[in-house]
Amino acid sequence: STMRRRKTTDSPRSSTDLGEGKEKLRLKQEVGLISGVSLIAGTMIGSGIFMSPEWVLYHMGSPASSLLIWAACGLLAMFGALSYAELGTVIKESGGEYIYILRIFGSFPAFLFAYTSVILVRPAGLAAVCLSFAEYAVAPFYPGCSSPQVVVKCTAAACILLLTIINCLNVRLATSIMNIFTAAKLLALLVIVVGGLVLLAKGQTQSFQNAFQNTTAGIGAVGVAFYQGLWSYDGWNNLNYVTEELKKPEVTLPRAVMIAIPLVTCLYLLVNVSYLAAMTPSELLSSEAVAVTWGDKVLGSWAWLISLSVALSTFGSSNGTFFSGGRVCYIAAREGHMPDILSMAHVRCLTPSPALLFTSAMSLIMIISGNFTSIVNFFSFIAWLFYGMTISGLLYLKIKKPELPRSYKVPIIIPIIVLIAAVYLVVAPIIDQPQMEILYIVLFIFSGIILYFPLVRFKWHPRFLEKLTLHLQLFLEVAPTTSDAN
Repeated sequence: STMRRRKTTDSPRSSTDLGEGKEKLRLKQEVGLISGVSLIAGTMIGSGIFMSPEWVLYHMGSPASSLLIWAACGLLAMFGALSYAELGTVIKESGGEYIYILRIFGSFPAFLFAYTSVILVRPAGLAAVCLSFAEYAVAPFYPGCSSPQVVVKCTAAACILLLTIINCLNVRLATSIMNIFTAAKLLALLVIVVGGLVLLAKGQTQSFQNAFQNTTAGIGAVGVAFYQGLWSYDGWNNLNYVTEELKKPEVTLPRAVMIAIPLVTCLYLLVNVSYLAAMTPSELLSSEAVAVTWGDKVLGSWAWLISLSVALSTFGSSNGTFFSGGRVCYIAAREGHMPDILSMAHVRCLTPSPALLFTSAMSLIMIISGNFTSIVNFFSFIAWLFYGMTISGLLYLKIKKPELPRSYKVPIIIPIIVLIAAVYLVVAPIIDQPQMEILYIVLFIFSGIILYFPLVRFKWHPRFLEKLTLHLQLFLEVAPTTSDAN
């Protein structure tokens, strides 16, 4: 295949005339370096670091091997993000994996990615993080017992609706909230780190004696441990979804990656060391929420601060997930792979409000149904399937199209390592423990064929959809946009 030429002229789908001045409507470039770092770090630090450590330890069997997994996950996220940074400087368009697959491999695989991501992956991830937020937010009101599910679901739904309003009103407001909550969660993690260092200084090092004892070496167990760790690092690629909204993307993108991911990796390692300083491995494994158990042991009467910190952390993470997830829907619609209404932006707020509203609606459906645990469990399977495809696209461009202008180049060995890791993460769990859910996910991905050929390939558009688009355009006060790609 050959790399698809990016549109440099405005098509009817991507531009509109506003008033007499023929002004082009486009999303604002509001995301600078600090906001970029906050978007990456703020989305990565969600509920994972407060919940996943016991599962990594469970699958690996020993403290030292679990720390190695956390370090390896951080290194893999860093390599993946650096590879994406080069893609972002070659293809300067928003949309992340979707736009890269579209420009390199063509329309059909890009549609399958957009279909899976917009309908299933992004809403499921957002719903999961919001439910995690709700669990911690309502827990103080139900001491000594589990919170009623209806209260948790209503709180999660309220969280999604609040995020929808914030993100539809103003990009700057959404990024400011991201910056504030990122600072709050970094402070919470620093409290855990300092507490752990104090415990180590007092000589509480029993967890680190014979640290490799009982290490598991099975291929499948290591793969599942990686899944648990990588769930905590998910979000390393979020800045590539908003490339068109970055100030100086060729500089901001690589710099933000190089600051945010090493920062998060170091914090995660130090937080895990702190957990192991406060608890023995058996205590850590028996904990339902390791951060809360740590708070009870170390902070005493101030343990409620940890619950508050996790609630703040998950809210900030869900804001980052929502901010970038809505952009995938918006970009896919702008390229003709989703209904036209989703490619439009609000004429005054300059935000992709229809795409954000659609993402919000899909997430609310998942929260109401509640039957998405298995989807979230296999989130990493779908994600690394498409990460692998995207990285193979970068290798194709590096080998076949070296003449393409790029302001940042990653050494070719780095995407090769990421591709090998992606293949391993997709194949290892299937070989070790084949499950029917993976077959259902693959069938869902390929069910997009039913929609692709009539609606995209042969451009069959029912007349009622055109009328509905017009009415929604007037009701939502939105208009088509133009791409900022050069």
